[in-house]
Amino acid sequence: MALGHTVASLVAIIVAMLDAVAVLERELVTAFAEHPQADIIDSVPGLGGVLGARILAEIGDDPKRFSSPTGLRSFAGTAPVTIASGRSHYVKARKVRNRRLADACHWWAFAALTWSAPAREYYDHRRAVGDHHNAALRALANKLLGRLWWCLQHDQSWDDTAAWPRAATPAAA
Repeated sequence: MALGHTVASLVAIIVAMLDAVAVLERELVTAFAEHPQADIIDSVPGLGGVLGARILAEIGDDPKRFSSPTGLRSFAGTAPVTIASGRSHYVKARKVRNRRLADACHWWAFAALTWSAPAREYYDHRRAVGDHHNAALRALANKLLGRLWWCLQHDQSWDDTAAWPRAATPAAA
């Protein structure tokens, strides 16, 4: 009997927490929709209100913050680190990065697999050449971040044909 009351109390706490999360999510999406760059970020495959707000919060809305996509990619940790000496050549993941942005980019790349056919093709290509799942997602996030930087710099919505020019060519098909 006491265990039943305990379980019922815990379930009530979980339900209250879920309700609070739903309210916070609605408020976040509403506040994000009012941002001047929200339309650009909403046009990106794989980014919705919550994940788009996370990405925007971490990179900031100052267009001069990152002078090139390389700076943004390095900040996010998607740019690879290459160690080469003599005949040895090693590419590894960047450890010094904004971990919150890196996590958001990981989930963005994962979501883009479903929302963008060219992104899925790029991921599959990276897997076919030997990348592990996380490395392929990191490479995809690297590509996505570069294009997002361009869109934010030029105040343009996302265009899959511009983001993936090789996917639109007949040779790639």
